Amino acid sequence: RRLLDMNAGKMPFAAAQIGLGFRNEIAPRSGLLRVREFYMGEIEHFVNPNDKSHPNFSSVADKELVLFGRDDQLGSGKTKTMAIGDAVKAGLVNNETLGYFMARTQLYMEKIGMDPARLRFRQHLATEMAHYAADCWDLEIKSSYGWVECVGHADRACYDLDVHSKATKTPMVATEKFDKPKDITLAKLKFDRKALGMAFKGDARTVSGALDTLAEDWNDFEPIATALEKDGKAMVDGFEVTKDMVSWTKQTKKVHEVKFVPSVIEPSFGIGRILYSLLEHSFYVRESDEQRCVMKFNPQVAPQKCAVLPISSSPECNAVVDEIAASLMDSDLSTRIDKSSAALGRRYARSDEVGVPFAVTVDFDTLKDGTVTIRERDSMVQVRLPKDEVTHVVFAIVHKRMTWEDVLKKYPVVQVDEGEGNAPAAAASGATVVVSNSRGRFSRPNPAK
Repeated sequence: RRLLDMNAGKMPFAAAQIGLGFRNEIAPRSGLLRVREFYMGEIEHFVNPNDKSHPNFSSVADKELVLFGRDDQLGSGKTKTMAIGDAVKAGLVNNETLGYFMARTQLYMEKIGMDPARLRFRQHLATEMAHYAADCWDLEIKSSYGWVECVGHADRACYDLDVHSKATKTPMVATEKFDKPKDITLAKLKFDRKALGMAFKGDARTVSGALDTLAEDWNDFEPIATALEKDGKAMVDGFEVTKDMVSWTKQTKKVHEVKFVPSVIEPSFGIGRILYSLLEHSFYVRESDEQRCVMKFNPQVAPQKCAVLPISSSPECNAVVDEIAASLMDSDLSTRIDKSSAALGRRYARSDEVGVPFAVTVDFDTLKDGTVTIRERDSMVQVRLPKDEVTHVVFAIVHKRMTWEDVLKKYPVVQVDEGEGNAPAAAASGATVVVSNSRGRFSRPNPAK
């Protein structure tokens, strides 16, 4: 009620919340997947039950999703890949608003780094779905535990607000105003209060209220009227009403607005399950060395965006490291500094293990010309650029204003052997190479050029 007032009475509108959920889990297991206490994020989208279109649906209508409908589950056992717009048109997905949130969930998962080949939407079977729900789809993510439900998308119809309204005796209704008056057909009721009171005692008001609600739309009241005319009795909210208790006339009137109980469409996210699945999808082992594990977090979600490493422990190198790190952190880029005495390749591997997407190396050339190398985690390709441009480049990539391919076109590539004899082939065309010997690491012209 307060949310509707805060939105100036306009429909549709939505509210989001995040918090703890609890479950009576007898045997917690499977890591973060089955626990008694877990974080959830929910969106409650309130919409007119007679108009579940979404103004932004066209922006995602062409997005293809892997759908596992109830008919396929009971039949072929195979999924279908189709655009969400086509799924809504075909009636596989109940309405545009539900389809919109399904597509946005898919886009979100891809953006944070999930493998699209291991995502699917499974429709609830009739035996699983709540009696009041119009349609339900779960986003399932494949992991080492199989297909795991991580996000639920449910069209819960008007049930939640109806129950709350009855329990609190507070009307949970919204208003749709018309530009021009409309003719509506309704039933005008006249009750025999004495007959109602004798039959239902304290429930007489409940019965008359239920009949009044149905009478607001002739289409809703017509089945009751037909039953009363034909059989002399009808069931209304569990009460048997007889023809002598109520009389009615069918009327038409002009209205400038109509009141309705909103439907609720609810995407519900299991934060722990999503996080666990992301960790699994991000983990891999380098083909060149099974001992080198990597977390391929997207730069947008990586906890640390950049590592800054000195090639030497000299005060001059450390001063430049601190300068670059301070510049990165001033731009709100979480930075890892590793000044340990371990080999540079070992320090690169440490950063790879925790998913740091970029590593800046301050070497002896930095002290001469003010340039550093920046290494991309997955390709292990390095480019040389002025140290003053490091923050701009990392910030632009993290905020998707630039790609690593753009960086390769702008700056010279250098070939670096990280101590494993496996310099990335993509850097073979660089203008310089970095070689190591007992005296240190040096840049030299690439003999392959």
